[in-house]
Amino acid sequence: MRLIIIANRLPVKLSRTDGRFVSKRSEGGLATGLASLKGGLETHWIGWPGLCVEEEADRAQVNDVLAKQDFHPVYLSNKQIEDYYESFCNNIIWPLCHYFFTYIQYDKKMWTCYREVNELFLEETLRIIQPGDRVWIQDYHLMLLPGLLREAMPDLCIGYFHHIPFPSFELFRVLPERAEVLQGLLGADLVGFHTHDYMRHFISAAYRVLRSDCDLDEIHTDGRLVQVNTFPMGISFQQFYDAILRAPVRELAEILRRKYKNLKVVLSVDRLDYSKGILLRLKGFELALETHPELRGRVSLLMLVVPSRDTVPEYADLKKKIDETIGSLNGRYSTLTWTPVRYYYRSFSQDRLLALYHIADIALVTPLRDGMNLVAKEFVAAKRDVPGVLILSDRAGAAVELTDALLVNPNSAEEICSAIFTAVNMPEDDQLLRLRRMQALLAHQNVDKWAADYLDALDRIHERNKTLRESRMSVNHVREIQKHYAQSDRRLLILDYDGTLSKLCKQPEEAVPTDKVRSLLARLGSDPRNTVVICSGRDRDTLDHWLGDLPVELTAEHGAFIKEHGTWKGIYDETVVWSDDILAVMTRIADQTLGSRIEKKRTSLVWHYRNCDAWLADLREKQLIHTLMPLCAQQNLFITRGNKVVEIKATNANKGTEALRLLAKEAYSFVLAIGDDLTDEDMFRSLPPEAITVRVGDFSPNARYVLGPQTKVLPLLDALVEAGQGEQ
Repeated sequence: MRLIIIANRLPVKLSRTDGRFVSKRSEGGLATGLASLKGGLETHWIGWPGLCVEEEADRAQVNDVLAKQDFHPVYLSNKQIEDYYESFCNNIIWPLCHYFFTYIQYDKKMWTCYREVNELFLEETLRIIQPGDRVWIQDYHLMLLPGLLREAMPDLCIGYFHHIPFPSFELFRVLPERAEVLQGLLGADLVGFHTHDYMRHFISAAYRVLRSDCDLDEIHTDGRLVQVNTFPMGISFQQFYDAILRAPVRELAEILRRKYKNLKVVLSVDRLDYSKGILLRLKGFELALETHPELRGRVSLLMLVVPSRDTVPEYADLKKKIDETIGSLNGRYSTLTWTPVRYYYRSFSQDRLLALYHIADIALVTPLRDGMNLVAKEFVAAKRDVPGVLILSDRAGAAVELTDALLVNPNSAEEICSAIFTAVNMPEDDQLLRLRRMQALLAHQNVDKWAADYLDALDRIHERNKTLRESRMSVNHVREIQKHYAQSDRRLLILDYDGTLSKLCKQPEEAVPTDKVRSLLARLGSDPRNTVVICSGRDRDTLDHWLGDLPVELTAEHGAFIKEHGTWKGIYDETVVWSDDILAVMTRIADQTLGSRIEKKRTSLVWHYRNCDAWLADLREKQLIHTLMPLCAQQNLFITRGNKVVEIKATNANKGTEALRLLAKEAYSFVLAIGDDLTDEDMFRSLPPEAITVRVGDFSPNARYVLGPQTKVLPLLDALVEAGQGEQ
């Protein structure tokens, strides 16, 4: 089995020396973790090689160099790199996802290029893909690719992981192409995030923008399930934990210890970015020196800022402000023997960084918003068995796991100041206890486990979707059903009405049966071998008015009333009188939910919310059920959920009990049940395994077949009529 990993960049650093291209493996967490996957998995990578390679001869050479490592380059022009990567990804998606709305620089042509580059990645993927491959797409640069791949290869196993925050719906809706982005992401079988907050925001966006049907951590779309879940990314724990045992790191650590002798070292490591909270971090450190004079001369902030996009105005301005702030702070507090902030604007080697992690007393990691932040995890692991304190932003994804850190609001200089003072004075035993608990967690939740857990979940949801595909009604299935129907002498057909025989309407009174529906029911019902039952949640007066003159049996209010041989009978002879407290609850919820309404039937009270905002309706549904449960229990009433409805019933009759009643009356050689609602699942569960149960729509946990849209119901019934006539 092969795994095709697709990311914006290949996990290599490509350079050109004396006309020859040379590649060096990257040391990033993603590259390291995925490279270590076990189980004999053949892994291929697709991505941009990091250089603009225009000449065909040069590309041929790069292809040869990368092919040895199963890397497949996607070549981008300088213009594409500028418009797709620098502009759309970094000037639109990055600030959007990190809640810096005012930094967004929107331009429609950038979106056009973003789609164009995603299509280039599609072309390369289709060139190398083989049957049985799994595809794992990484991050916000390629959010359209899952949908493009799904369109090209409907049965492909596709995963997507979002490594940065996913914004709340209120912010995400700012993006003009929000629907296209969501549709692209929903091409995946599994969409992964670092934390449940990002997961929650994504699901909210899906059902508020696309009106998708969402069920807990699953989204129903195009006859598939898209699972959304959290997989907090880890690090190669043992590599960082054992780093100090390597001679180069140990020697660097000794040099650094001597250099910072008698000082408490507060370490800050970030790339230059406005999301990292560097200026507020400096303000918090300065406040600590101001309010706690005893820290002066004892504590130094070692600030490493890795250069990034410093030609972009926002970044250049940030760099200038950092320089000025550090200059002012050092100018105010420095002495002949002590410098408060030691500032390095450059990259450090991996070994030097590991040595700094080990000797630092405090790590100050306070991003304003961060998908995960692996620096925090690397520091904890690299401390090994020496004391140290992690101060961590509560807006970093890592904060969900590293609860033994000192968590701070990164926007509060006062909280950062207080945390620094607490960390400096924390007893070593307490430091070690906190570190050991965090190390135990990181050792277990390492990057290998992250990748393995994700791929296991991807396999499971892909298998479920495979089962769903197999249950989707095909032409061959219809032929088999026709044959069975034609050869049967006693047939039972149980048909739902709304959403099955009739399309769902915003106003229920508009769902009047068409001439086609009435003609089909008349032809089916006139066959003496058939018993046709319209089993609906509708009230009996409406059903009688619409269908009472046809040769079919009618079941109203989910089995509370039955019309056989022209006569209605039911459990209740009179209309139920609803108590004031239940009516008050229902009325209040309806008044608070714009677009919803209450329907009174003889034996049930129904709250309809099809025309409401999806998020609000979801909230109100939970509130309504929670409030009604004790009242209904006292009055021996039943609560059921349907398709955009909540129903309070005076009887426990449902479509399942009605199906069992019908089967008990007579032996049938052919049983067909069709419905589109949650209430129809009761019917599907109650019928025997050999019954032909059909769910209209995309998904059913109980029906044998999934039909698809409501427009396919009448052609299916037409096919049965034709089969019956052919037999005659």
